[in-house]
Amino acid sequence: MPVSQHEYQLMAGVASTRPPLILFHGSGRNEADMMSLAVKLSPQSTAIAVRGAIAWDEGYAFFRRFADRSIDKESILTQAPILAEFMVGVAERHRLRARPVLVGFSNGAIMAAALISMYPDLAAGAVLLRPLSPFATPPGTRLPGTPVLMIDGSRDDRRMPDDGRRLAEEMKEAGAAVTHHQLAAGHAITATDCALVRDWLAAHF
Repeated sequence: MPVSQHEYQLMAGVASTRPPLILFHGSGRNEADMMSLAVKLSPQSTAIAVRGAIAWDEGYAFFRRFADRSIDKESILTQAPILAEFMVGVAERHRLRARPVLVGFSNGAIMAAALISMYPDLAAGAVLLRPLSPFATPPGTRLPGTPVLMIDGSRDDRRMPDDGRRLAEEMKEAGAAVTHHQLAAGHAITATDCALVRDWLAAHF
């Protein structure tokens, strides 16, 4: 699909040895949120902040949810291939040779988890902030050694207490190298989140 069908912002990096970051925002938000986060996480890396394709509240989302906030699996299965193809197109357009690290928050973290589960060769790793499992039944793909950082909040009123742990266990069973933290925090991204992500990126990439 043409790259122009997804809006995005790009910040060109100065560290060519670091993989680019591709960032996905939360529901009702847009790509500007994640571009400002990229500066905090890895200011020397090339960063591409993507806008979700679905209009949602006053912003956008990467997939739909039902009225009870449960995940619309069919929406994920429809949107994920489009987004994966878009990512390949963006990499070619901007001559990005290294596989990216996906960084997702909330709705974007769920989509990032779906992408690496459905397309294990698409990304070098993933950072999932306030995620939950995108699928009731994992797709069964293997993620041999894929580094994944997951951070959830014990005071997050948008998640059940075991949501993060359940996804971490699913990805470990698929072979991913999962680092999982639960912070004494709510749904919003904190300074502690950013510090943990910076350290993890430095250690793995």
